[in-house]
Amino acid sequence: MKNAGQLSRRQVLAAAGFVGLATLTACGSGDDGEDSKDLTKKQNGAMKEFRVGQQFKATKPLSFSVLHNNNPVYPMKNDWLFWQELTKRTGVTFKPVAVPLVDYEKKRSVLIGSGDAPYLIPKTYHPSEVAFVSSGAILPVSDYVHLMPNFRDKVRRWKLEPEIDSIRQSDGKFYLLPGLHERVRIGYSLALRTDVLDRLGLSRPTTWDEVYQVFKAIKAEYPDRYPFSDRWSKNTPYPAAALFSYLGMAYGVRAGWTYNTIDWDANARKFVFTGATDAYRQMIEFVRKLVAEKLVDPESFTQTDEEAAQKLLGEKSFAISANPQVLVQEYRFNLQKQIKGAEIEMVPVPLGPAGPVVLGGARLENGVMVSSDALKSDSFVAMMQFVDWLWYSDEGQRFARWGVEGVTYTRSGGRYQPKPGISLMGSDPDAPKDMQKNYGFYNGVFAYGGSWELVSSMFSPDEKKFQDAMSRRKELPIGPAHPLQSFEQEQASLWETPLRDHVTQNTLQFALGKRPLSEWDAYVSELKAKNMERFVDLHNKAYERYEKENG
Repeated sequence: MKNAGQLSRRQVLAAAGFVGLATLTACGSGDDGEDSKDLTKKQNGAMKEFRVGQQFKATKPLSFSVLHNNNPVYPMKNDWLFWQELTKRTGVTFKPVAVPLVDYEKKRSVLIGSGDAPYLIPKTYHPSEVAFVSSGAILPVSDYVHLMPNFRDKVRRWKLEPEIDSIRQSDGKFYLLPGLHERVRIGYSLALRTDVLDRLGLSRPTTWDEVYQVFKAIKAEYPDRYPFSDRWSKNTPYPAAALFSYLGMAYGVRAGWTYNTIDWDANARKFVFTGATDAYRQMIEFVRKLVAEKLVDPESFTQTDEEAAQKLLGEKSFAISANPQVLVQEYRFNLQKQIKGAEIEMVPVPLGPAGPVVLGGARLENGVMVSSDALKSDSFVAMMQFVDWLWYSDEGQRFARWGVEGVTYTRSGGRYQPKPGISLMGSDPDAPKDMQKNYGFYNGVFAYGGSWELVSSMFSPDEKKFQDAMSRRKELPIGPAHPLQSFEQEQASLWETPLRDHVTQNTLQFALGKRPLSEWDAYVSELKAKNMERFVDLHNKAYERYEKENG
């Protein structure tokens, strides 16, 4: 999960408030009305009236350049049905500029900096867009959402105004069109060998205290093994990134992949430094207890994913972090081939002191930046209508995920199925065709966000059960918008890197017992010496300023 590792979103905290809806539903497209006047000359190919749920069809053939994140799992092909059908439905032909996934962010910056960026720049995670705002290289897309009825409709119906406010800059505008989700989707949790639990008379754990007891019982049965050996510590700056992200949820803090250097304290109505909070310390204390009692393999924090998986398959461990895809395609598939009667399940994230909650602000996904050069095109209005259809309409989102009904999938009573002979994410390992590789659908460049009905249509039975349980939990409050001005952003970046590094290093040291938790106060003092308090003050002042200016 490369992208989850990029969730260090300083400003992913959001603001409730009227300002978001007011801006989204405004009819003007610029502060001085100049852009509105200009748009009358940019109607080439545009539909005169484009409404929610309507099929976009350009009135003449058009083509738009798009940056394409070329995933090695399904490398781009020019003969994909996706391209052909998209042109057939919309009259638009994409001109993709393919960039290898491993170089995507670097190449994106080079192209934007040199003025050679395609018009559409998807697969951008907030706050990556902030780096391109001051140069004027990307558009303040909030000025043009009046051209996007589907985007506005989903924000309004799903009450996403606070999340949208969270990505506004100090000028009150946002520069990224994010993926929009109707509901929070939780990606990771703990997977356990349930056949072993059944044999030992153990129930599926629902709290972290019960996880501890289950691990102790497994350790008593297998004293020479570790009950839990984990993965997702390589290619991420944070050790055991998945474990800490879902364990942190139980304590109401962002850790691991979801770590934010600052977080919102709803009771105190101010931002606080995440890595110095009591909740963060309690989370580390719990991990330290597991490691100290040899219930967690200490190599979990340094080993490769392959090493962790091999320990599970070799029965050297009986629990591991999972997401629904690796649970089915990797763990279960291989376990059942090697061990007769082996069963493994991913349990809903066990509960902790924070109760049945999920972290707030997770309903936005990566999104699309629009190059400022696109505004020079006489087809700008049509392009924004097209973007709205493909990325934000129900039909466009269904097309990007599933393809062509009757050709790549069938649908009956709300139930979707790939056509026989087509595999979707390993659903049929023997199928001669693959939805992503052979047809170009469910491509991460184009397929994200959507209604729960559509998003859940791709769930395996395991994930459906898991997500249904998680969807009943309460979303924690999301904090208010606090956009930094450009000079503040530069200062915050200088302070944040050493602070983040110190938190990461000491999280590992405390968890492994290489630094005793009795030194927690000394650790907090070290953070203060690295400008922790000034860093937090910067964000709180930005919050106060934004609230005063925007109401």
